[in-house]
Amino acid sequence: MTTTATFSQTPTRRVGLAQLSLVGTAPPQLVSIAAEAGFDFIGARVRPVTAAERPYDLQPGSPMLKETIVRMQDTGVKVEDIEFLLLDGTDQRAAWLQMLEAGQALGARTMTVACADPDASRFADTLAQLSQDGRGFGILPTLEPISYQVVRSIPDAAERAGQAGIGIVVDSLHFHRFRGTPEELKACTSLVPLLQLCDGPVASPASHAGLILESRSERQVPGEGEFDLASLVAAFPADLPVSVETPSERRVTELGEAGWARMLKTGVDGVLASAAGLQRAGTR
Repeated sequence: MTTTATFSQTPTRRVGLAQLSLVGTAPPQLVSIAAEAGFDFIGARVRPVTAAERPYDLQPGSPMLKETIVRMQDTGVKVEDIEFLLLDGTDQRAAWLQMLEAGQALGARTMTVACADPDASRFADTLAQLSQDGRGFGILPTLEPISYQVVRSIPDAAERAGQAGIGIVVDSLHFHRFRGTPEELKACTSLVPLLQLCDGPVASPASHAGLILESRSERQVPGEGEFDLASLVAAFPADLPVSVETPSERRVTELGEAGWARMLKTGVDGVLASAAGLQRAGTR
């Protein structure tokens, strides 16, 4: 039986700044900006997703890795997760082994991947190998359902991840775009090591290209859109780490990197306060 004493002390929740929120900011600078804004950790993009992205060399022995670690030590900001690999059916083991090496050097706990492989059996084999390799580095691979990729829903991602012994990432944008439900969240909580937050309008972009543009370039600050983020957060344990993944090229240009990070931290703090209220009310 749960009592109100369970909430006599609020569980510690770590809050992070995802690399995509400031995709053009190198990890050492991202650590410093995150610290100044009050974040506890960052997500590091150790592999670019598109040819237009700036690559960051975080392999063991690189100057950027050394600088990032120094700033982590100076600020106390950690690296929680590394990203991003789109598994497309080709042999990408060499790529993910490099990512795992970088992640281990940074102290990351998870590595995010997504699925663009239409062959379910081949993808299952890929995840099984990735899971085995991840264990060797002490890093849990996590499958993110993305609304415009092959694996786009929480139930699909959870089934495949469960078979492979990996986790899943719930991103509030894709959760709303593939019309996720509270029941789906409840069924997958044990598989989720990290929740990613942004806000947005209820209405989805009308095209596939629009979904990609929204996802990569223009999301809204947590709390300023139409998503019910407080209920989403409250569906998970009160100490689950939350990462703010909110890119906006326009707002970064207007506010600067540090100003954008501070705005994101203020927004997510408001959402988390509302979620804590819902969780307290649910125990009465």
